[in-house]
Amino acid sequence: MSKKFLTDVIVKSTEMPANAAGKLAADIIAAIKTEIVATGRFTIPDFGAFAVRETAKRTAMNPRTGEKVQVKAGATVKFKASPALKEAALAGMKKAKRKAAKA
Repeated sequence: MSKKFLTDVIVKSTEMPANAAGKLAADIIAAIKTEIVATGRFTIPDFGAFAVRETAKRTAMNPRTGEKVQVKAGATVKFKASPALKEAALAGMKKAKRKAAKA
């Protein structure tokens, strides 16, 4: 999903000018980022949840040289899909398989 995709959906559903829809999409993305930074979590009902997870300090290997490299501890954002999204994705996958089998 991209900012342009969000902008296009907003324009189609509200008949809002593209510039205003682009600003709205940017504001929505900024609000999500702010909420994740403030609380460490953001949930969209029937879609899923984003949560900040800490990553431990570890040793990794440079694939080009084979040299061991120390990686600092940090944080990342993980996504967990809601049961409704998982069910919809599974239904879509089954439909695609049936369509491919007919062809």
